[in-house]
Amino acid sequence: MTETVSGYVFGPADLKIGQREPGISAFMRIRNGEDFTEAAIESHIGHFDEIVAVYNQCSDATPQILARLAQRHGPKLRVFHYADRVFPPGTDGHVQTPPDSPASVVNYSNFALARTTRQIVTKLDDDHVAMRDQMGALAKEARSAPSLSRETFCYSGLNLARNADGGLALPAEETMCGNGDHWFVRLTPENFFVKDERFETFRHGSQRRRFRGFTYWHLKYLKRGGGFANYELGDNPQSRFARKQKKRQASDAVDLATAAANMRPAFVDSLLAPFDDKRRLLRDRARRMRKEFAGQTIEDVLTARTPGWRQWFGDG
Repeated sequence: MTETVSGYVFGPADLKIGQREPGISAFMRIRNGEDFTEAAIESHIGHFDEIVAVYNQCSDATPQILARLAQRHGPKLRVFHYADRVFPPGTDGHVQTPPDSPASVVNYSNFALARTTRQIVTKLDDDHVAMRDQMGALAKEARSAPSLSRETFCYSGLNLARNADGGLALPAEETMCGNGDHWFVRLTPENFFVKDERFETFRHGSQRRRFRGFTYWHLKYLKRGGGFANYELGDNPQSRFARKQKKRQASDAVDLATAAANMRPAFVDSLLAPFDDKRRLLRDRARRMRKEFAGQTIEDVLTARTPGWRQWFGDG
């Protein structure tokens, strides 16, 4: 059953840290996610104890998809409708709206976070499809790692796009997704979303971020609208996402082996890595991609890591 919520205002006490059960919760925030929401949930739900899916301002079949999946998975998938209008990141409305307003993406994100019930939490997007063994191994490690009390296990994905022939490729200028914003965290009272004028950002408190591997495929650029339909760019032509859209449209597509061979850590990331955990994460991620995917094709890696991928996004 879907619970509809309106007028919610987040407070840190809503996290109920002391009442949380052992295990892993994932939370999703979904707007018009009918393209890949089912693939995201089905490929991840076996690795977690629950998924909390919160949808907002959907004009597509997302609510019906979630209702059907909730019947299939029972209490392991809990669905909420956040009914207030929410201003997307990058819009003037986001900049002008206080973070504790029901119209803020910060408040919306904290609502989804606060509805989770487990001690370890991760953020799942509706366009992420898991690399089965890699996500499974990292989730298993997170459940038992003593270091998760002082570290955040960050993970990344590979961006998929279509080349000129309709085949799968990687954007040459943005081959990877997850710059420290996807993680397993053992939740504390310090961990919640706060406002940046560009977007919502998660407070890691005293927990240091560590890169722990590639665990998913990012399908944003395979969505209808190229992944930019939810940013309301017509009313916000100066949005950073309007600039990202233009950059994406001008970007070449390359095969995985080429992307891996060309991958080098940015000089500034290597220089500052000993002093900054975000720079260390970016350096380690670039090194890992170069080593892990050397000489491989996208289809070979997809077949090995994500059985069933063709039924979800194989056709051009």
